[in-house]
Amino acid sequence: MFCSKCGSVVVEGTLFCAACGQPVAGTPGAPIGSAPVASTAATTSARRPVAYAGFWLRFVAIIIDSIVVGAAARILLFPFFAALGLRMAFFHHWPMAPLAPGDILALLGAMLWLIAIMSVVKWLYFSLLESSAWQATLGKKALGLMVTDLGGWRISFGRASGRFFGKLISALILWIGFMMAGFTEKKQALHDMMAGTLVIRKE
Repeated sequence: MFCSKCGSVVVEGTLFCAACGQPVAGTPGAPIGSAPVASTAATTSARRPVAYAGFWLRFVAIIIDSIVVGAAARILLFPFFAALGLRMAFFHHWPMAPLAPGDILALLGAMLWLIAIMSVVKWLYFSLLESSAWQATLGKKALGLMVTDLGGWRISFGRASGRFFGKLISALILWIGFMMAGFTEKKQALHDMMAGTLVIRKE
């Protein structure tokens, strides 16, 4: 019988290696390949119950994130809409004069651009931050929350993107998908179930 750490010969029934003090593999109560204290700590950590984030905590986090994203979008879009307003005012005497069909189409096009830019900003904000080392948006981080996969690990950008677009389905069914976080076993919203993610509270 040999020591798993130093390779020295160990007499069967011995609790520790005489050369290096390593606990002998297979000894009752002795951890294999690691120090007893570290093994005990790891076991305690693994058995600690997970604290899932409930509906109201997540709701407050969404409000904070909406404020942040809205402020960022306004800063990004201000030059564009300022230029559009000046164009209407100086060249068409708007809003005093009625808009021509071409101007209406231009305004509708600007609104579509607004929706597209806002969607991209939201997607990148949520997906980049939730897949980052933070594992949380600013709102979640402020409340001590983080997004993980079902095993408690950091999620990829692709999974974070899937979670984000899954929110569209959660919203389309009268926001019931979001409310599911209040009564499901692991406090998962519908988009969490679709993406295989959890929102937990940091201990």
